Amino acid sequence: MKTKPKIKIDVISDVVCPWCYIGKRRLEKAIAQVSNQIEVEVEYHPFELNPDMPVEGRNQKEYLAKKFGSEQKYHQITSQVTATAAEEGLIFDFDKQGISPNTRNAHRLISYAKLQGKQLEMKEGLMKAYFTDGVNLTQTENLVAIATQLGLDEVQVSTYLNSNEGLKEVIAEENQNIQRGISGVPFYIINNKHAISGAQPSEVFAEALLNISLEVSPAGEACDVENKDC
Repeated sequence: MKTKPKIKIDVISDVVCPWCYIGKRRLEKAIAQVSNQIEVEVEYHPFELNPDMPVEGRNQKEYLAKKFGSEQKYHQITSQVTATAAEEGLIFDFDKQGISPNTRNAHRLISYAKLQGKQLEMKEGLMKAYFTDGVNLTQTENLVAIATQLGLDEVQVSTYLNSNEGLKEVIAEENQNIQRGISGVPFYIINNKHAISGAQPSEVFAEALLNISLEVSPAGEACDVENKDC
């Protein structure tokens, strides 16, 4: 049986980064486009756009208006990014979201979910909660609720989040990404060798994956446990 080339994509992103969510959807579409030719594994890694954000967060509109320079600029930028997200089938509702959160616990939860085989689902769940549903991600009970919707144990998740478990690991990963020179997200590292910055169109991702797959050692005919011919 001829096997497909395998590609690993490490994605560095933050759950409150709109372009990270848009990039996530675009990458998923690209992977679907090349799925007949390439086997792709995706893993997410933490990055905090606002590492100094208080644990309780800040008023989102006030914080972003100050960051962007004015309330007018806030409305302009959020409207533009909402329209772009809609093109990818995503619903952004900035009016519904009142809090810009500190995302360190969200990243800890993503790391926890990885150990349970639910990392991709957790990343999606947190981003949808923030951008679409207006969920306050500073509240531990809200993070626990998102996790339990994915089938994770409520008590175990609550215990984890109310401890310091996984905290050192998240901080270490974030520092490693900074040392790599990564200052903006989303950022994609393919097969530990190729870098793509920003939420590129799906076609760009797909072309890059196909080109990179040519570098992977070609797989010959083989027998596997499901092959009925050998």
